[in-house]
Amino acid sequence: MTYFHDHQFSHRLHVTVVKAENVTKGALGDLLDTPDPYVELSIPTAPESRKRTRHIDNDIHPTWNETFEFLLDPKQEHVLQMTLMDANYVMDETLGTAKYLINNLKLGHKEMVTLQIGKTTKVYLEMSLEVCSSTDLRFNMTLCDQEKVFRQTRRDRVMLGIKKLLSMEDPHSLPTLPKEVPTIAIVGSGGGFRAMVAFSGVMKALYESGVLDCATYVAGLSGSTWYMSMLYSHPEFPEKGPREINQELMKSVSNNPLKLLMPQHIKRYIKALWKKKAAGQPVTFTDFFGMLIGETLIPGRMDMTLSSIQEKVNQGQCPLPLFTCLHVKPNVSELMFADWVEFSPYEIGMAKYGTFMTPELFGSKFFMGSVVKKYEENPLHFLMGVWGSAFSILFNRVLGVKEMTGCSTMEEELEQIKPEHILGNDSTDNEEEPRRMGTESAEAEEERQRNAQASWTQRMFNSIVGDTSLFNTREGRAGKVHNFMLGLHLYKGENNTHHPHLAHQVSVEDEVDAVTDPDEFERIYDPMDVSSKKIHVVDSGLTFNLPYPLILRSQRGVDLIISFDFSARPSDSSPPFKELLLAEKWARMNKLPFPKIDVKVFDREGLQECYVFKPKKEDEHCPIVIHFVLANIHFREFKAPGVRRETDKEREFADFDIFDDTETPFSTFNFKYSNQAFQQLHDLMEFNTLNNIETIKEAIKESIRHRRAVPSRCSVSLSLNEIENKKFLKREMSSARRDTPNR
Repeated sequence: MTYFHDHQFSHRLHVTVVKAENVTKGALGDLLDTPDPYVELSIPTAPESRKRTRHIDNDIHPTWNETFEFLLDPKQEHVLQMTLMDANYVMDETLGTAKYLINNLKLGHKEMVTLQIGKTTKVYLEMSLEVCSSTDLRFNMTLCDQEKVFRQTRRDRVMLGIKKLLSMEDPHSLPTLPKEVPTIAIVGSGGGFRAMVAFSGVMKALYESGVLDCATYVAGLSGSTWYMSMLYSHPEFPEKGPREINQELMKSVSNNPLKLLMPQHIKRYIKALWKKKAAGQPVTFTDFFGMLIGETLIPGRMDMTLSSIQEKVNQGQCPLPLFTCLHVKPNVSELMFADWVEFSPYEIGMAKYGTFMTPELFGSKFFMGSVVKKYEENPLHFLMGVWGSAFSILFNRVLGVKEMTGCSTMEEELEQIKPEHILGNDSTDNEEEPRRMGTESAEAEEERQRNAQASWTQRMFNSIVGDTSLFNTREGRAGKVHNFMLGLHLYKGENNTHHPHLAHQVSVEDEVDAVTDPDEFERIYDPMDVSSKKIHVVDSGLTFNLPYPLILRSQRGVDLIISFDFSARPSDSSPPFKELLLAEKWARMNKLPFPKIDVKVFDREGLQECYVFKPKKEDEHCPIVIHFVLANIHFREFKAPGVRRETDKEREFADFDIFDDTETPFSTFNFKYSNQAFQQLHDLMEFNTLNNIETIKEAIKESIRHRRAVPSRCSVSLSLNEIENKKFLKREMSSARRDTPNR
């Protein structure tokens, strides 16, 4: 189910507070003191609804000429309330109020309005109402222009990469035309530091083997996004490969990040969080957890942002990174309802609603698609906290504190989480900035801020160390941002790739339903609440642990998915298809092509390093899936593909279990890795990847053949003229911004 927005634009109201005449405090008041007037404006039905002018000392005929803007929903009735105030040192005094029905204004006309207060005072306002025909959100299911340009540029590099990788193969298996170049995606699952370390070995193997040069996308979830963030934010990547960068990572995770909970560090974190909170943005434990992760994995790069990664991909140098989290809502389990939010260096948004924005705007206040209050772009470490927020929700497990559930794995514990554990009470949020009751001295204001910050700091610190009930439960730990879809009007619709249908129309005889919870995704078609002022964003692993929704978008036309699943299993020998089956079910329910996952392959072949699932011949738009799992099979005997281990030391190094180890060095909640544990897990997944390079090559060749056979295969591209025009416009816009003075 895809939701669309009707073409109802918001209205933008301009109000200029021009002047006032005969401002009075009454006969006695005027004898004691001449008024210091200012004006407050308020429209209760508008976001950011309270505005005020400066005060003017000792003036009964003040002139302000200050202009303010309000965004309004045309479908509602709006009343402007004007309050004339007198500024005082102790407490400001209200001199009078007046109201004006904004719906009386005609679109496109300026109107001078005189508001009477008492018998003698008049306040003059100039007002105009216009249609806000452009928005800061992009409403479209297509890929953004920057991603289209990237794909065109990257395709040329991929074509060369494939020819180099398959140089020893039959020349007829190589692509000869751009349309024959397949779109290949690398996918990494969640699983905490285990997933991050394992993915580091995978990426090293893909980089050095040349497979990464053949990929268009790298998509990650939770722990895999931490490695991707560390890699893509590294100043020397992609010129320097994962081999050297992974050594830095090994050093970073050899120390327990919980040492960063020392008071000297906490004071610095609290200062940053207070600044964010004071600016009007919501702050939760996820912000704090993101700082811990950032200080551990990207020290020295804490000011890095997602949009700054654009320079890594603008020339198609490496695959486009895609990250994800979930939007969840109150009173509904995330196992039943969740909207997938996708992040790239170019855009953030939700494909379900065809709604996207630039990364700089994520977290700003929106109304009906337009920004009403812009904040600085969130740092990358905040997003890392959101993408892996399951660990902030379960922070007591990270600390090693036993929680009431008594579950042994994160996946089991997550199933016990109730919506009220994840979602705080929005009713306690103060949407409006506090009204100033007096004109305070600078010293008094600073003292007030210090006292408030000290109080909030103490509460936050107490919460962190567990002295209050708030963080002994899971409430308040999920990420929270302003709702960028506030005020939009949604309606159900369909496009050329998503078709409306009901949940029960998914065949109950389908094998995927037989092995998954029947309640899973039960409310997948529900819309989000566009009246909620804030939304909760959480780890995507709370629903299923592979970021397939990003890659399965039909607009991306992916031909081959090389998937790496690092999810926890009951034992090393357990079937490794739980998350993949959930991805298949999600795809079926969204009418997206996905190969049939034959779980009986485990009975026939046993545990393998990877499995290949191919579409039926009639499924022209279905991708091939190569599913790698976390398994130590051939690595015990071979230190490299075809090279046997010879010494006892080599065999001892490789003789380890992952999920059956009683000491659980690879536990989902382990946030400290010894150099040996790191090297074992890293080398295992590097080996497993390299040991199956021929499988990957065969799948690439099959994808090329499929491209040739199916001319209608989705291929998102721009003409060369379009690309050159967009590059020219981008240069012109950048030049114009440089030449425009700051306002």
